[in-house]
Parts: sequence; structure tokens; C-alpha cells
Amino acid sequence: MASITIKQLHQTTGECVRRAGTSRSPVIVTDRGKAVAVLAPPSMLKPRRRKRTLLPEYKVLMAKPPGDDLIDDLNAVRGER
Repeated sequence: MASITIKQLHQTTGECVRRAGTSRSPVIVTDRGKAVAVLAPPSMLKPRRRKRTLLPEYKVLMAKPPGDDLIDDLNAVRGER
């Protein structure tokens, strides 16, 4: 795995980013010998899926059949704001 220092990154940012974009392995950026960042092509990143959590009150509300009046339904969703 390749690594560069922050100083090298500042001096040749464009080149380093292009090299990391075409590389199959990430480029480690170091500061005084300690890894502080990673340059990697987007293909290496895993898409993150958000985990949705429904509030119990919302689950109860969704289980009810829709009403005849839109305003009443909106007020039920809004709750006491």
C-alpha cells in the first residue's frame, strides 16, 4: 500500500488524487509517521445504507386507516408541536 506525507500531498495534490483514483489500492496520507487520511477511488467505497427506526407512535398511526379529512390526518402526524 502506497503512502505519502501531508507535505507531499500539498505539493502535488492533483497528481496524488489522480494516482489514487486509478489505483487498485488506497494511498495512505501520513502526518509525522501517523496515518491521518486515505485517498481511494470511489469504486472502493461501500455504499452506506441508513438504518431507519420508526417511532412507536408513528407505527401506531400508520396502522390506522386513513381518515376522510386531510387536515385531521396532518394534525395526527404533526402531533403536539
